[in-house]
Order: sequence, then C-alpha cells, then structure tokens
Amino acid sequence: MIEFTRRRLQALALALVMAGAALPRPGLAEQTAAPPAAAPAASTGTVVFAAASMKNALDAVAAAWKADTGKSASAVYASSAVLAKQIEQGAPADIFISADLTWMDYLDKAKLIKPGTRRNLLGNALVLIQPADASTDLKIAPNFDLAGATGDGKIAVCTIASCPGGIYAKQALESLGVFANVEPKLAQADNIRNALTLVSRGEARFGIVYATDAKADPKVKVVGIFPEASHSPIVYPVALVATSKNPDAAAFLAYLSSQAATKILLGQGFTILSK
Repeated sequence: MIEFTRRRLQALALALVMAGAALPRPGLAEQTAAPPAAAPAASTGTVVFAAASMKNALDAVAAAWKADTGKSASAVYASSAVLAKQIEQGAPADIFISADLTWMDYLDKAKLIKPGTRRNLLGNALVLIQPADASTDLKIAPNFDLAGATGDGKIAVCTIASCPGGIYAKQALESLGVFANVEPKLAQADNIRNALTLVSRGEARFGIVYATDAKADPKVKVVGIFPEASHSPIVYPVALVATSKNPDAAAFLAYLSSQAATKILLGQGFTILSK
C-alpha cells in the first residue's frame, strides 16, 4: 500500500471529493473550485494525483517502487476533473494522471504541467456491469433495451458532465441510440470507483465503468464491452506538475514505464500505449 501522510493527505482527499460533485466540462473560466488543501509533509515523498480508476494498479506500482528504491509515493484518487481543478488552484501534486486527454489538455493550456514530460501512458475499455449474483441476456448493440432491462433500478455512472468515465459512457449511449431512454435512470457518482461501488452493493441494476474497475471488484461481473467506435479512445496521459520541486518525481514518472510497473499495469487490465 502507498504510504499516506495521515492528517494532511486525508484532508486533501476529502477536499477533492467535496469539490467534485458538479464540475462542468473544462473551458468555463468562471467556474469556482474549492480552495487548495494544505501541502503534505515532506516525508510523503512523491505525490500523485490520479484518476480513481488507477487506485489498485497505482497502489501496487508504488509498493514496488518502495521495495526497489526505498522511496515512497503518495496518491490522491478522485475524478480527473476534480484533480485538475485542484491543481489549478494550487493543490500540492508532483504528478498528474488523467483518465482522458481533455483534463490534461486543460492543465497544459494553463501551463501547469512541465514541458516535455507529458506522454500517453495507458488505455482502457468501457464495460457494462451488473452485480455478480444477477443475470441478464442483454447484448450491447444499437438501440439495445438497456432502459427496459433496468426497470425501476438505476444505472451507475460517474458524472456525465465532467468525469471522464461518465463522458465516455454518455458518448457510447448516444452512439448506440439509447441515451435519451436511459438518462432518467442514471445514478451519477462523483468518480468511477463510487459508481462501481453502487453496483457492487446491489444499489444499482447496472453500471458503466472501465474494464479495470470491473476486474478489481469480485462482486460485479461484465455484461458486455462497449464498441471502441462508440466513444472517444480511452487514454490516460501522465505528466509532471509544473509547480513540483520534488527531485524524485521525475524518477517515479519514469518508473511508471519500467518493466516492473508495466507487468503490474497489464495485470490490472490496462493496455500500455506507445511512448
């Protein structure tokens, strides 16, 4: 597990969650963000702001990094939208990993990432899930009756206006011609792992998450995979944050492409993108 500086980093994580429920798409300069949280203590090591879907994989990578180098890394997980806005407001981060290109572009345009450090790290797939003890013969296809199969239940997604997983989900549902019918049934969570939890607990009939999220929770199962052509490519870019002064941050960024990290990331279900 990643070592966390208890008080300050937990306070930061809480601030992120509180900030993230209703963020719109980037480009609205007048949007109000939560104040930046206090910087973590120096003993925290490298601080990574990462999309919530990265949790299991990044925890394991940071543990391997600790074993290999003796150095620590700390992570804050939330929606990429929330994290980007917090970085913009001065929250202490050394590395940003987004679940889409849009929010990295947002920080890049604001000159908040270090030039020459950005690269596309990972890919993922979008899947429809249900509780592991449920059953359905629903097939993902144009005009499939997701609304009818949901009945009086809910379809868990992360916020469709700002959270990358929710944006991909909306794109896929629109492309397949079913968004208008299912929109009233959407239960929008502040990040994709919370959407996963709604399904895992049986509080939602279905959910739309990443393949890696489904793999991480034995209490859910995959109904089907959304066609790649139904949504924008799922890309996880990574970069150093411009304000970082941590001498170990660049080394950890490089470690994310190491043989040890690659093995972990592949094992969690991510695809590795060419540099």
